[in-house]
Formats: sequence, C-alpha cells, structure tokens
Amino acid sequence: MTYIADPNRYQSMPYNRCGNSGIKLPAISLGLWNNFSGEDVVENQRRMLQRAFDLGITHFDLANNYGPPPGSSEENFGQIMKKDFAAYRDELIISTKAGFRMWDGPYGDWGSRKYLISSLDQSLTRMGLDYVDIFYHHRPDPETPLEETMGALDQIVRDGKALYVGISNYNAEDTKKAIDILREQKTPFVIHQAAYSMLNRWVEDGLTDVLEENGAGCIAFVPLAQGLLTNKYLNGIPKDSRAAKDYIPFLSENDISSDVLQKVGRLNEIAEERGQSLAQMALMWVLQEKSVVSALIGASRVSQIEENVRALENASFTDEELTAINDILK
Repeated sequence: MTYIADPNRYQSMPYNRCGNSGIKLPAISLGLWNNFSGEDVVENQRRMLQRAFDLGITHFDLANNYGPPPGSSEENFGQIMKKDFAAYRDELIISTKAGFRMWDGPYGDWGSRKYLISSLDQSLTRMGLDYVDIFYHHRPDPETPLEETMGALDQIVRDGKALYVGISNYNAEDTKKAIDILREQKTPFVIHQAAYSMLNRWVEDGLTDVLEENGAGCIAFVPLAQGLLTNKYLNGIPKDSRAAKDYIPFLSENDISSDVLQKVGRLNEIAEERGQSLAQMALMWVLQEKSVVSALIGASRVSQIEENVRALENASFTDEELTAINDILK
C-alpha cells in the first residue's frame, strides 16, 4: 500500500531552533538504534516511521554501527525511505554517525580522516541517499589529532555529503576545542548529541554552557535512561525489556538498584500528579535544560511513539515541581 503522509502532521509538534543555525528540530526525534536491527521485523519498523512522521517527527537519527549486525539499521531505513519517504526527503532531517568499530583492520574505528569519510560513503550507499542532513563524530578519539577529525567533517560538508556536522559524547572542554576548529574552517557545526536524563545529568556540568555560548544545540539521547524512567522496571526486569537483551551493552540488572527504583517510584508519583506517565514527564524534563532542543526517543512499537508525543500536551513545569524533582535526584 502506498504511504501518504497525514496532511495535518505539522500542527501539534513544536520545532526548536538548533542553536543559531537555520534548522529546527522537532521537540521529539526518533532514533533507529535498538529496534531497527536485522533481528527486528522490518514491517514494524515501517509502521513506526510512518506514524512518527504523521505525528510531526521530522528527524530520524542513525549511526553506521546500529544493528545488530552493524549497518542493518541503515539498510532497513534505506528500504523504507525508498518505499515511503522519497517524496518527503526535503521535509526530513536524517542524521548518521561514525566513531565506533565498524569493520576489521586499523581503519574501521575511531576518528581518522580515512575512517570517517569512508564510513559516510558506506552509510549513504546503505540508505540510498546523496547526502545526510547531519553527520556526527560519534565519540572522541584519544589518539587522532582533533584537527584531523574536524578536518574530515569539514571536507564532508564541502563535498556535499552532509549539510551540517556535530559531535557526540564529547566533554565540555573538547567540545569547545572542536567548535573553535570548525569555526576557523567556516564549517556549520550545529549540534552535540549527548546522553542526558534525570538519572544522568553530566551535561549540566559545563557542556550546555559551552553550547549556549557558541550558538549550538544539544539533542538528548537515552532521555528515558534505557527505559528506567518508565513504569517498566518498577517491579523488576521484564523478559522483553532492554536489560534482558544480551546485545544491549548499556543497561544491565546492576543498573536497577534499590536506590534507583526508589527514586523512580517517587518521580512516578509526581508524574501522576501532573496527569502524565513517568516517561512523558522525563521527556519534557530534559527539554527544560538550556540548549536542549530535542529529546531523542527509541521505540519498539507505534503505541510508544504515540505516548511519547502526547507528553507535549503538558510540557511546562511549575517551580514547585522542578524543586521536588531536584530533591529526589540529589
């Protein structure tokens, strides 16, 4: 069946300017990490992407190594892009990244010029695209000079393979250095993708200050702390949860301590008073931080995307609510 997008898709989604750039991102973006692999059902992926776009989510975020196997998320997205979204390409922000191990040998990892340019060429082939809107260096490389890594990003823009560039997982100091190098090259650095949630607040220790001072935005990934900031883990670890998947390296049973569960329970009480689920409140909370322009969600089914977007119906917090939340998170 031919997909035709909902003509009213832009009516309820807020779009936030990304720093001082010309692009705006939806308040909620969709990441194609955990449930867009070769082990997941492509038709379900297709339904999620269609529904997300119908709800005004115009930003789809990928990386070269998303899977498993690595590259399968981009391949699946490329099939769906060709089938459903080719006519809407100019309405989409599509991003991908490189920085983690992707292929064997000394040139398939980290931040060399050879790796980054080769990786993006492969990503574009997998997705069937001429360019991406945003290309990120996925993590700092402790051995490759930052000038080389940022020089590769500059070359990628000049070659027309990406419109903008960003970085991910950099600390505040290295972010400032990267911004300065790219500014000298007149390369459009616009965004930092950082892990940020109620349970992981490291970006508040200088990073968002750097971004705000330099006219860049932040997109928060894992804003639900891999599902911890939902009702899912209040009574232990369900068999179908991310913590139960042995190929998800960032959440384990050790992360779900009694102290964390106690905090989650108290946060859930505040969410209920606001008429929201805990997940909905957690998404809106990260958007309160300066420089954070979008919350990057993952999903395994359409209903999760719909629930997350409904969070926008109550996007503001009272001073009393923020104080109570901060007291819990201390």
